[in-house]
Amino acid sequence: MYSFLPAAAAGGVARPQGDYRLTLDGRDLSRKVAKYLVSLSLTQSREDEADMLNLVLDDSRGDLAIPKRGVEIRLAIGWVGAALVDKGTYTVDEVEHGGSPDRITVSARSASMTDEMHVRRDTSWHRKTIGDIVRAIAARHNLKPALNDALANTAIAHIDQTGESDLSFLTRLAKRYDAVMTVKDGRLLFMPIGAGASASGQPLPTMTITRADGDSHRYHVSQRESYTAVRARWHAAKKGKQESVTIGGDNNKNVKLLPETYASREEATAAAKAEYARTQRGQATFDLSLALGRPDAYPEMEVTATGWKPEIDAIPWLIKRLVSKMDGSGGFTTDLEMEMADDPTTSRHRSHFSKTR
Repeated sequence: MYSFLPAAAAGGVARPQGDYRLTLDGRDLSRKVAKYLVSLSLTQSREDEADMLNLVLDDSRGDLAIPKRGVEIRLAIGWVGAALVDKGTYTVDEVEHGGSPDRITVSARSASMTDEMHVRRDTSWHRKTIGDIVRAIAARHNLKPALNDALANTAIAHIDQTGESDLSFLTRLAKRYDAVMTVKDGRLLFMPIGAGASASGQPLPTMTITRADGDSHRYHVSQRESYTAVRARWHAAKKGKQESVTIGGDNNKNVKLLPETYASREEATAAAKAEYARTQRGQATFDLSLALGRPDAYPEMEVTATGWKPEIDAIPWLIKRLVSKMDGSGGFTTDLEMEMADDPTTSRHRSHFSKTR
């Protein structure tokens, strides 16, 4: 573990100092890295994209060796005097040397996002549950599955994986059921968006952020995706025709029609609910730059904001993406990208079935 040297702000008051630990093959490299560190940044996302660790090192003295690709680095971050928060393992996949001044930039991705997951496959999944599919793919890549029970037991009549990688297929399946699909630290996570679960599947606490914590913010409301309802079609084989389900309001003035025709009413309903939830969550976003970084922040964590406008404070927020940054002088900041956390697919929204004309 390396602790930045103490520093004093104006008036001689000591300011908090960032702290980190970088481990390679069980060896703590923090002290060696410290005298070269220009910046460290960690990007975490709930989406299928890998988490990214970036290190910029000062090589003006020319005494640094260029790191090899494929090595694994484990990272923990936090503040001096407090326990560090483990942020997982990352595989170095890009290295750059540039100047002047001479610097080495190291980029590493979540260690579990293997190349094998990008291999295209042809598979038909027939009469399976989401749990069956996720567990089978997790086993193929030596990953531990972390599933929500309700999603795991959801039946799928038929779905084809044609010329599609496991990563792409699972991403498409997650979008259909409004779920988080990600691979982090040896686990394949498949959870409903807003379930508030970590990569290990454990519940995440709610984070409270006050106006005094923020350095800058941006609240944005958009009407571009303000659909009153979403309609999805399925093929009713016994009737020999298409039927549809509509989630949301009853008026037909602003209904979004999904292009795909699904194999069953249940799958069409799930897809319509998922898309309606996405359009509702995306109507309001809230981005924050925190002057004092939050090492305990994770994607999918719910956030309560206080001290802004009443419209902002009234909304429960959900972290979509976050970037933690440290610099060589001990600064540690966190940038948060958030959307509405309300679940719009509750009982207050009616669904109804109809025949497609």
